[in-house]
Amino acid sequence: MNNHKRKIILIDQDGVLANYHAHFLEIWRVEHPEKVWVSLEDSREHDVDKNYPSQFHNIIDEIVVRKGFFGSFEPMPGAREALENILALGHDVRICTAPKRDHTFCVPEKLAWIDRHLGHKWTERTIITRDKTLVHGDILIDDKPNITGVCQPSWEHVFYDQPYNRAYSKRRLNWKNYKEVLAL
Repeated sequence: MNNHKRKIILIDQDGVLANYHAHFLEIWRVEHPEKVWVSLEDSREHDVDKNYPSQFHNIIDEIVVRKGFFGSFEPMPGAREALENILALGHDVRICTAPKRDHTFCVPEKLAWIDRHLGHKWTERTIITRDKTLVHGDILIDDKPNITGVCQPSWEHVFYDQPYNRAYSKRRLNWKNYKEVLAL
């Protein structure tokens, strides 16, 4: 292992391991073909609803809290292999994900998704919190540009590269270049 130091690496779920935006867009285009839609490449905001006119926010909110939404994402290509590789290199890898405020279906579906797509051992390595600043780690890989909370984070925020976070200057990676970016 480079630097001979075991790191705690926290990895976000939605938009990093699970393809949140593609699933939302698929539902939006099927259920509302007459309404404007915003491709991932044209997204300028992390929160999907902020990419749409305010008159659509209630419809968007209904989609993202409904039963089945969080359980139906496709995995990001290369994500599982990257998690397994980072773990095999001796690092402590944890999934660190934030639930929706209306979490009735979100939390159990996030865990079921992890179990189905990554394997049961990863459900035991999952931290679910609305405030990621409370979680200790060396690195947080997350697609969200601004992560705030009650603490000064112990981790370095490394972006999982997405169109909506490219205006920010931090280290960024994807599941093809993560070894180089993290110097693993």
